[in-house]
Amino acid sequence: MRNIALVLICFYASLFLQAQEKEVLFTIDNQPFYTDEFTRVYNKNLDLVKDDSQKDLDKYLELFLGYKLKVQKANKLGLQNEAKYQNELQSYRTQLAKNYLNDSKVTNVLIEEAYDRTKNEIRASHILVQISENASPADTLKAYNAIMNLKARAEGNEGFEAVAAKYSEDPSAKENKGDLGYFTAFKMVYPFEKAAFSTSVGKISNPIRTRFGYHIIKVTDKRENRGEVTVAHIMILKPNNEDAAAQQKAKQTIEDIYKKIQQGENFESLAKQFSEDKTSAVNGGVLQRFSAGQLTSVEFENVAFSLQDKNQISEPFESKFGWHIAKLIDKHPVPSLDEMRYDLENKIRRDERSLIITNSLAKKARNKYPISVDEKLLAKIKGIVTNDYYNQSWNAPENLSGFDASVAVINSDEKLVAKDFINYLVTQQKVAAKTRPIAKLVEEIFQKYLDEKVIAYYDNNLEKEFPEFKYVMDEYRDGLLLFDLMEKEIWVKAKTDTLGLQKFYENHKNNYMWKKRLNVDLLSSTDNKIIKKAQSYLKSGKTLEYIKEKLNKDDKINVMIKSGVYEEDYDVLPEFQVEKKGVTGIISKGEYYFTALVNEVKPAEPKAIAECKGKLINDYQQFLENNWVDELKKEFSVKVDQTVFNKIKKQLNK
Repeated sequence: MRNIALVLICFYASLFLQAQEKEVLFTIDNQPFYTDEFTRVYNKNLDLVKDDSQKDLDKYLELFLGYKLKVQKANKLGLQNEAKYQNELQSYRTQLAKNYLNDSKVTNVLIEEAYDRTKNEIRASHILVQISENASPADTLKAYNAIMNLKARAEGNEGFEAVAAKYSEDPSAKENKGDLGYFTAFKMVYPFEKAAFSTSVGKISNPIRTRFGYHIIKVTDKRENRGEVTVAHIMILKPNNEDAAAQQKAKQTIEDIYKKIQQGENFESLAKQFSEDKTSAVNGGVLQRFSAGQLTSVEFENVAFSLQDKNQISEPFESKFGWHIAKLIDKHPVPSLDEMRYDLENKIRRDERSLIITNSLAKKARNKYPISVDEKLLAKIKGIVTNDYYNQSWNAPENLSGFDASVAVINSDEKLVAKDFINYLVTQQKVAAKTRPIAKLVEEIFQKYLDEKVIAYYDNNLEKEFPEFKYVMDEYRDGLLLFDLMEKEIWVKAKTDTLGLQKFYENHKNNYMWKKRLNVDLLSSTDNKIIKKAQSYLKSGKTLEYIKEKLNKDDKINVMIKSGVYEEDYDVLPEFQVEKKGVTGIISKGEYYFTALVNEVKPAEPKAIAECKGKLINDYQQFLENNWVDELKKEFSVKVDQTVFNKIKKQLNK
């Protein structure tokens, strides 16, 4: 459902247009909504809508009015005050702000660094000591000492793997002994990636801090990036139970399919008929291209990348999901820097690297916004910080009443109170701080504090600096509210209102019909003589096992059988024109011949609610939403200024 929210957001997100003289277009409970917003949104989306009726201004006004009514309802319910909403809105603003907190020079350096790393893959193991990002200095020192102790043990007689398995706080380490497999740029958090690519093969890194805690990393291999690969596969799923017979049947099935491939039968056709990966089966088994470390099955990746020539087919192999046969479609080497530049930049914007870019703005922000510092008050602060700071044991005085004044002011209106900086100092006590004397260290931290505050000031004023930023944020705010409202009023209701759903089903039962269905055993072969023999056996009442035993001889699979209940238009069934139970004739399609035993013919009939519940709930949701706006118009007082609207129509229709 989050996709719906994104559609709503995209529907309303618009680029900045020149401000026009705005007038009140309509009011909802006396709250005004203006022509400039309506015009901006309409123009932005004019080329995006496929339905020409939505280009009609009268209908578009109804859509826009309905949207604003829903937002008003959300505000009336107080959804804008919920913590989840506030957190998600702030998260989005943080992401959006990154587009405005940029430095092209720093960005280019990071792009080139990322590309150099992308050309290689590192295999590494790690040991983790967990520590919160906001941990106290004492807890931080404790964690640091713990990881240093583990490093010494890993470098000693115990060995890295044994220490990882026994002491690492990464839950997976007990099984994988800390081994993370192969990875390249952007696969790990940036500090971890940086340390891994800076460590030689066979060496153990110094402790590195990430948001998860302290790590030590052992690099075990480095190789050229194998790029990406496109493969097709045929999969037979592992049974859910431990039944040995069922397990053997699955294995036998994949081996039978492999024999048919060796006999010259078409891989894609076999995938469509027999692969139990339904997502890829319809495409002849073809999967989305992938790189090393992208799949959850190492076994599958290893086989896929081991295939060298196009159309090369693997022998059957087992993964944790089932049995597979893989076919190489294509290999995709790492593209050039120019080809990857856009993608790399987007990844950097979503990655911790973006913090480097943001911090580079500090100097620019300082030049933009004047900062005045109270040097006397700053000197007073330096006087209360002792050398205990170096071993993370310094505490601020309990009484800070003498530090209520501003130690600095940004742009004449953002006051930085001295006691806030003192509290910041407490949090900044780090292991092995090198700057001395203490007054110089405090000055260093104060400059860092100013950098953070001036960037925050710039960030907080983006709406004033960039009107388009304000528009996008306003529209996302409304879109997010609408999502939460629809979840509360429509989506959840449609799932939980069993009586309403039952009534809707009874009134629309004919929309949820089974076509005529056939309970069939479908037999296929590439040999017409074989399929005739199979048909003859069916007519004489022989079992399916008997037929397979008679026709699949000498380690050769001549006939395959698929059984189930299918609608009449499934696969080749329409060709048989089945009207009653019994053995069908023989039909051919592509390279195959088919016959079938029809065990039962089920007439067209309404589906039970359980059989169509997904579509039924979706339709009921749409029904509720279609009637919702009419109810909201009764709940709120809506007044449209028709004169103003007519004026807008003339302007937009020019």
